[in-house]
Formats: sequence, C-alpha cells, structure tokens
Amino acid sequence: MKTTPPEPKEATSSLFLAVVENRPQPGPYFDLIAAAKSSGADYWGIWNLLAFRPRIADSLVRLSQEIMHEDAPISVALRELIAAYTSSLNRCEFCMKAHAAVAADLYNDEALVWSIIRDLEGAALPEQDKAMLRFVRKITLESGSIDETDIATLHTAGWDDTAIFYGIASCALFNFYNRFVSANGVKPVSDQAFRRLAARMAEKGYVRE
Repeated sequence: MKTTPPEPKEATSSLFLAVVENRPQPGPYFDLIAAAKSSGADYWGIWNLLAFRPRIADSLVRLSQEIMHEDAPISVALRELIAAYTSSLNRCEFCMKAHAAVAADLYNDEALVWSIIRDLEGAALPEQDKAMLRFVRKITLESGSIDETDIATLHTAGWDDTAIFYGIASCALFNFYNRFVSANGVKPVSDQAFRRLAARMAEKGYVRE
C-alpha cells in the first residue's frame, strides 16, 4: 500500500506544523504578519493558521463575527466573556488571555473578568449571567448530559431562547477554536500585546479586510 510521506519540516517555526507557519498565502493575514514582523511587534499566532488557508480563514472569521459581534439579545461583552471562560475550562492559555483582554476592554474592568475566570461563584457578576456561564461550563465539560432542565434553568434566570442560542453558539465556537489553537501550538504573546490587539477586536470585531 502506497503512503504519502509527510512534508519536510522547515526551520524557524514556533508552531508545531512548520509548513503552516512558513507558507502564508496572500491575503489580509499575510499582510498583518508582514507588517508586524517589519515593525518588530508581537502578533497573535492564530494569524499564521488563518494565513495558511485564506478561504478557510474568510469563512471562519465571518462566522465568528456573526456569532460574537453582530446584534443579539446577549451582549458582545458577555459573549467575549463566554469565549474567555470556555477557554479557561479547556486550558487554552492563548484564547483565554486574548478574549479575557477583549472582555476586559468591553466591560472596562480587567479585575472583574479575571475574578470570573478564577472563581465564577465568588465574582461580582449578576446571577443571570452566572447562570449562563454555568451552562457554558456544562456544554464544555458535560455536553452529553444537557437536557430540558438546563434550558428551564436559564429561562428561570431570565434568558429567552434566542439568547440561549447565542450562548450555545459562542461556547461551541470557542470549543472549536481552543482545539484548533492548542493542537497547532499557538503560544500566548505579552500581556501588553494582548491588550493592544484586543482593543481593536473589541471595537471592530473579527473580520479583517
């Protein structure tokens, strides 16, 4: 039986897949990486994944924009908090820090965001929002055991079906992102770079033209 040999590894890669990092294709993420390198600035390693296959990147970022930043009965700030909290449960340091920074910008309260990530029950967050994050934890860690009582609990907390849909979508999206990022070896950047790049995302969202 014929087998296809693996592509040879290339030098100077910080990702696990050197070919992915070293062969960016023309597009917005190619340009962003080039600009960051020319200025010596830190940049988010996920840009390497997005630059590798621009068609995938375009579909993914537009889906992310629709779920995370378009009008919905659940705030953009809470959706970004869901992203950070989900990522903390999955121990994805890059996504946790990136989206904690976005949420902190939107809430204008970095201490609050990190208190929620570290101790949800002890944090100064409205009970309605805590109920949503408890549900997010169950989606992430015990999705097979979700049933009608979980939805009823959210209804009792004040969430309607459309809000719950967006909560589920935000959590599911970042369960994907966490695995995509961690398995490819994307590493965190400096706290300053997280804040700088997050401020742009908080204002404009995910799409890069």
